[in-house]
Amino acid sequence: MQREQVIVVKLGTSVLTGGTDKLDKAHMVELVRQCCELKKQGHHVILVSSGAVAAGREQLLKPCGRSLIDKQMLAAIGQGQLIHIWQSLFALYGVNVGQMLLTRADVDDRERYLNARDTLNALLNYDVVPIINENDAVATSEIKVGDNDNLSALVAILANANKLLLLTDQEGLFTSDPRTNADATLIGEVTHINDELRQLAGGSGTNLGTGGMATKLQAADIARRAGVEVIIAKGAGKNVILKCMSDELPGTRFLKLTAPKDGRKKWLLAGPKSNGQIVIDAGAIGALQNKGASLLAKGVTNAFGRFERGDLIDLIDTKNQVIARGLTRFSSTEVNKIKGAHSSQIGQLLDYDSGAEVLHRDDMVLL
Repeated sequence: MQREQVIVVKLGTSVLTGGTDKLDKAHMVELVRQCCELKKQGHHVILVSSGAVAAGREQLLKPCGRSLIDKQMLAAIGQGQLIHIWQSLFALYGVNVGQMLLTRADVDDRERYLNARDTLNALLNYDVVPIINENDAVATSEIKVGDNDNLSALVAILANANKLLLLTDQEGLFTSDPRTNADATLIGEVTHINDELRQLAGGSGTNLGTGGMATKLQAADIARRAGVEVIIAKGAGKNVILKCMSDELPGTRFLKLTAPKDGRKKWLLAGPKSNGQIVIDAGAIGALQNKGASLLAKGVTNAFGRFERGDLIDLIDTKNQVIARGLTRFSSTEVNKIKGAHSSQIGQLLDYDSGAEVLHRDDMVLL
């Protein structure tokens, strides 16, 4: 028997509706059966469920537009209906569920991140299946994750999950768009995500949801850096969830990378959006990647954006490739004053001494 694992299952709108305007409850029962089978095997299951807007549209029984406020209104109507359906279906197997509605703000703030993590772990400890969605009824563009693919990656990091299953209306990632190219072949395994692969992902595959293959690739990249294996597979496939746990693996598998052990560094991977960028030279890149060093002012060539001490920023090379991200110990104004300087010169350049490291290695994750 496999050892106990935490599995995050993301269900897109197209999977839950079967491409129609209504929730496909018969298929939802089948997905629940598979989740409960995993629980019988000793695993923990977390669902990141789309479908609130679709459920709301089905309940409203009158024409409705597709503006942001219309979608928020439909989400307000449909979220209760959606969780009621999940609750009823899991109850058939004697399994309790618990609802968590999250926004980007819950992940950006370190204290709220820890609170969300504790709630998630408590649900799992009490053998409850968490049902998670973005709080679409109140979330604004500033605090939205934006799609449930990336939300599921953040949830996988919160839960310290082993696997993330991104179930969609496509069989996985192909060498080209299978809808327009009959010669497109499925990519079975991905070890490295590069610009060529991102171009293959293209845009949204359906007008029912907010995510396409591109957002799934973003989610896979985030999750695998935190040590989570990611699988993109067709949600309508027979026993797809169970097959993802077996040698009969469907879809595209993204191999996990070595994850940072420090919980704070995992939060840096999952959490706040960057407030700016610091450009570093080749010598600094080598020191960070090969020697586990902190970033010193001498290796900085420029700074972009407006950020303050303690803000999250990206470290980039001269080709705008992100090398690392972390919490800066200087503001953008200060960084531009001390860039290229030796550590002994910082006090003189700033009229005060705040230490030698622009980013300390304890406050940084390499990408």
